[in-house]
Amino acid sequence: MMRALRDCLLFFQRDVRVASSYRSPFILELVEALFGAATFYYVARFVDSPQLRDSLPQGISYFAYSLVGFAFFDYLHAAVDSFDRSLEEARDSGTLEPLLVTQVSLPVVLIGSALYPFALTTLRVAVYLGWGSVLFGFPLREANWISVLVVLVATMLSFSGLGIFSSAYLLLFKRGNPSKWFFLGISSIVGGMLFPISVLPRWLQILAHLNPVTYALDAMRAALLEGAGLASIGKPLLILLLFAVLLLPTSMLTFSWALQRTKITGTLSHR
Repeated sequence: MMRALRDCLLFFQRDVRVASSYRSPFILELVEALFGAATFYYVARFVDSPQLRDSLPQGISYFAYSLVGFAFFDYLHAAVDSFDRSLEEARDSGTLEPLLVTQVSLPVVLIGSALYPFALTTLRVAVYLGWGSVLFGFPLREANWISVLVVLVATMLSFSGLGIFSSAYLLLFKRGNPSKWFFLGISSIVGGMLFPISVLPRWLQILAHLNPVTYALDAMRAALLEGAGLASIGKPLLILLLFAVLLLPTSMLTFSWALQRTKITGTLSHR
């Protein structure tokens, strides 16, 4: 166990050192976060109406509602895309084959490769919410931070399986999996990212209730904007964890099979 933790930390340190050599993009992201928060604030002022307020949870402004949705999708994107990106960077730098044929276990390789993207996403989301709170009155004081942390962990666990499936596709076919972008696009509409699902047509509402993104966003908004405790968000958390239990082992097995397949065919490092 300690060795696995040490190996994960080494992956994280590697990615931090690589990123620290490119400081300009990080500074630009801080400025971009300010522009993003400001955009949502002024768009919210423009579209605010009695009908919109009636469709939102009581006491929550559209600005707060939409900013949480936008920030949350950064986590969803990281969970679905970070594994692919790590593999592509390793392949381009010529380190993919040595990495995947070492004695380091496959789960450690995957977890270690995802640590830095998740940490960077956490920092970026914190900057978004920080700008929103300082300049535009985002209600951070209402948050239940224990519930927020649990929801984030459950979200990363639930959707990382999709990212690992996508990495298996990349190993086999040497290109990104287009279905992940389809999933993100559909989820941005029926997951309640920028508007309540109650405004959707009935058939799309049914699809929304089948999408775990809907439950993740409901739990996140309740924890962050209403101070909900773990008992209050038990149902969406249970759905997310069930999703993780189903997807993570299956995706790990699929990735392991894809890795063995590329080793047999000698195409592991091919582009």
